[in-house]
Amino acid sequence: MLTITYRDGQNRIGTEELNDYLQEHKTVLDQVKNDRRAYRDALGWMDPEEWASEQQLACLEEKAEEVRKNADAFVLIGVGGSNNAARAVIKGLNGKGPRVYYAGNTISPYQVNELLKELEGKSVYINIIAKNFETLEPGIGFRVLRKWLAGNYGAEAAKRMIATGTPGSHLEKISRENGYTFLTFPETIGGRYSAICDVGLFPMAVAGADIRKVVQGVKDMRKMLYETEGAKNPAYYYAAIRNLLNQKGMMAEMLSFFEPRYRYFAKWWIQLFAESEGKDGKGIYPISAQCSEDLHSVGQFVQDGTPMIFETFLDIKKQDASYILEKDLTDDRFDYLNGMDLWEINKKAFEATYKAHTQSLPCFRIQVEELDEYSFGELFYFFEFACYISGMLLGINPFDQPGVEAYKRYMFEALGK
Repeated sequence: MLTITYRDGQNRIGTEELNDYLQEHKTVLDQVKNDRRAYRDALGWMDPEEWASEQQLACLEEKAEEVRKNADAFVLIGVGGSNNAARAVIKGLNGKGPRVYYAGNTISPYQVNELLKELEGKSVYINIIAKNFETLEPGIGFRVLRKWLAGNYGAEAAKRMIATGTPGSHLEKISRENGYTFLTFPETIGGRYSAICDVGLFPMAVAGADIRKVVQGVKDMRKMLYETEGAKNPAYYYAAIRNLLNQKGMMAEMLSFFEPRYRYFAKWWIQLFAESEGKDGKGIYPISAQCSEDLHSVGQFVQDGTPMIFETFLDIKKQDASYILEKDLTDDRFDYLNGMDLWEINKKAFEATYKAHTQSLPCFRIQVEELDEYSFGELFYFFEFACYISGMLLGINPFDQPGVEAYKRYMFEALGK
């Protein structure tokens, strides 16, 4: 099970101060667990059984197996919350399904043409994911890929299109009229909270991930969070400290990891917190660092720059890869590494960085047993739950995104919609 620890060599938050804060705001934790009145239209993600039941998982697995059997390439068309969770798992686990491509997340003509070149000669299926089917990027992506499929497969193209949208939406109407498979984007789940429903689970299954393990990780994390009170509740503990740090001038949180397979999970995490908390002139700015590479760039600022950052490290206990360094005929002065495993070296680099950084800035360490479907499920639910709590402590609505809607309004005006 996921564990979390917190260290700060500068002792910015005293034990008494933290305990007082946790006691003062304990009703927030109870409200998040039990009160659905304030945000009842946005909390469908909190109960995995509602959208990831045994029956629904079986349906998703059956359709995913059909795609896996017939496709060389699977194109996921979506932007932001419509693809970030699935992409995190797909990129993190490198499954054995068809190669997954991404569209609807850019309007660059260069990228669109490059994608179409990549698809030539391949057996292609697509999954358009759009909650209200009004967002420009996936709308364009679907139009481009729809035309490409029709040109390559004719009347058979419809069988290769899966649409995930809100029941009653125009996307559902198009799907019913044209014979596309239609999956549900629940009305009660926002995009950045949509990992554990058709939106995230179907693409994961197509890519070969065991979605039952993902859901089990979610369920076990939910059970633990609902059964644990006060400072022992890791999501409440994390949310409380990050808000106290924000009050003390810590304006940014950096998610750091020494396993590159977390790169796209970091993109999901950044969207979750940026879009949930960045409003009303408030919020902690989320950034990420892929180590050890980024230690040679932002690492300098983190330790010696403006004291505005706190750090959250992702750590993995179980080794799942190995490469032993061996001596060759060249005297490269790295013989002190002879016989060492890169896993061990990477771990030592992690520990050294954690030790150095905790001396100068506040650091969380979130540790999972191994990098697999189960731990992704744990992390998804932990951070979603913590983000809800953190938003409540901050005094904002964690589920709307008025700033995003503002840019869309101006863009649609410019395009003559």
